[in-house]
Amino acid sequence: MLKSEKKLTKAFTLVELLIVISIISILAVIALSAFRFTQARSRDAQRKSDLKQISSALEMFYNDHKLYPEGNPAGEILACSYNGVNPSDRCIWGEGLMTDNETTYFRIIPVDPVDSQQYFYRTLGNQQAFQIYAHLENPEDRNCIKNELGEPSCDIDLGLNCGGGENCNFAITSANVGPTDSD
Repeated sequence: MLKSEKKLTKAFTLVELLIVISIISILAVIALSAFRFTQARSRDAQRKSDLKQISSALEMFYNDHKLYPEGNPAGEILACSYNGVNPSDRCIWGEGLMTDNETTYFRIIPVDPVDSQQYFYRTLGNQQAFQIYAHLENPEDRNCIKNELGEPSCDIDLGLNCGGGENCNFAITSANVGPTDSD
């Protein structure tokens, strides 16, 4: 066999392989971070929807009983199996059936989409006003509670824990009270 008849095979060099792997890794990191951000925004949208549904049920309860159900220090609603005499039957987020034996306000009380977090409920003014809170993951969300300057502030500290050590930074309230009001 002559030297000129030798077949030469072309292959990628180590440097070329490292460059391609680096580019693919960078693209994967960018795609993963965008995916996580989208997931967080989706969970925030679910939280907003849940609180709106709870608010509607609380308003129906108020129309029937002329007061909002009590809340306990853990932020739970005390109106599951409500009878007007002993309202201490707490509603467990994700499980509780909120009823007064005539009207079912909720078959299952919504639960925060993140296991370590929870919603926080409380009443003010002899149960004539309510506030229900959640923690939004997106620090730039325009619906976070407004600070004293009237600007949305997702890092506001109201002294309320929405689980997992997270401050509550989003609220829906009855019309006669704001999210930063207290008794």
